[in-house]
Amino acid sequence: MSQCAVLPAARAFGILVHTMDIRDFDAWARQALDIDRFTLADDSLNGLQVGDYEAPLRTVAFAVDAGLETILRAQERGAQLLFVHHGLFWGKRERLTGPLFKRVGALLAAGMGLYACHLPLDAHPVLGNNAVLARLVGLEAVEPFGEYHRVLIGCKGRLAKPVSLEELQRRVLPDGSRPLSVLPFGPKAISTVGVISGGAAEDVAQAIEQRLDAYITGETSHALYHAVREAGINMLSAGHYGTEVHGVRAVAEQACRELGLETFFVDCPTGL
Repeated sequence: MSQCAVLPAARAFGILVHTMDIRDFDAWARQALDIDRFTLADDSLNGLQVGDYEAPLRTVAFAVDAGLETILRAQERGAQLLFVHHGLFWGKRERLTGPLFKRVGALLAAGMGLYACHLPLDAHPVLGNNAVLARLVGLEAVEPFGEYHRVLIGCKGRLAKPVSLEELQRRVLPDGSRPLSVLPFGPKAISTVGVISGGAAEDVAQAIEQRLDAYITGETSHALYHAVREAGINMLSAGHYGTEVHGVRAVAEQACRELGLETFFVDCPTGL
């Protein structure tokens, strides 16, 4: 668990730790992550999905997914709010039955709020999944890349020195874990790379169109094999979960520094 003193940025925002509530956190997150810019592009109900805006806030758990295991582990460690990349609601009417009933029920029983941030957390130029991945890879001259619903959510850039696909994989997965798929059909010396985390396998088409040497994403697709091979591009699918832990971790650190909140990350890897 991280615990930080209230920094000047938090004081300037008018927030003190002992008086902070979820509404304060929502105001901070919307400003810091530019959430409202994605209202038309993202149907995943960004913001507070479950909870009381007036509930006092001291400890925030961060995770990739709002699964029942994640919710219970956040509760066990005393969080008043769980911040996730993948929330519970995705732009359609749903009945509160089955797994959704159990998840919402667990949140209500714990008196814990749920806050979701999907595309804004992919696209953010500093705290986003793709921005952090770009830094891990060592990309320079980074610029937006990867259009989704008329918004650019990924990034692309150039390496200072060309690297092999094996080295690129090591940088993306420094813990040595295995990627879901590696399609080694591009240049042996990689200089230009596009990055879109999560389930963006089909967006390799944009990397091909822009003649990049390599494309990094989370998921893979059998249907793309021949297109990737014939285009002569390297494609590294490092896992949906594995490419999307970065944004929530970065926001946790920022919330700790700027708001003085206690924060911790709940790691529930899927291997996918």
